[in-house]
Order: sequence, then C-alpha cells, then structure tokens
Amino acid sequence: MERNKEKRLGKSRADKKITGVCGGIAAYLGMSPKSVRILCFGLCLLFPNGILAYLLLAAVLPFSNSQDAGR
Repeated sequence: MERNKEKRLGKSRADKKITGVCGGIAAYLGMSPKSVRILCFGLCLLFPNGILAYLLLAAVLPFSNSQDAGR
C-alpha cells in the first residue's frame, strides 16, 4: 500500500524560532524560512490582526511529520 504524498500545512519541529508556524509555511511553499519570517513580521506591523492570525495558526496547526525545513 502506497502512502499519500500530498503536501500538508503544519508547524515545523526542525525549523522553528517561536512556535514553528513560519517554518512550516516556508516548507509548504518551498520558500526560505527567513523570508517568511520577515514577511510575517512586516504584515503584523501593517495589520495588527496578523498577530491574532499567527496565534490562531500556532494553536490550530499540528506539527508536520516531514523533516523538510523548507530549504
């Protein structure tokens, strides 16, 4: 039986600074974790609801099973 290899969004255990949300998004999108963190920080400065969205993702997203750190 072959496992389903579809990409799933989840928090990163390997590449995390606070909760792993930005590392997980970077792995999902195939981007650099540093660029996702900078983008997230900028959006949180422009839109204060971004902080709420980050906290919501940190609470809801499961940890990813993948060891890929998005590099």
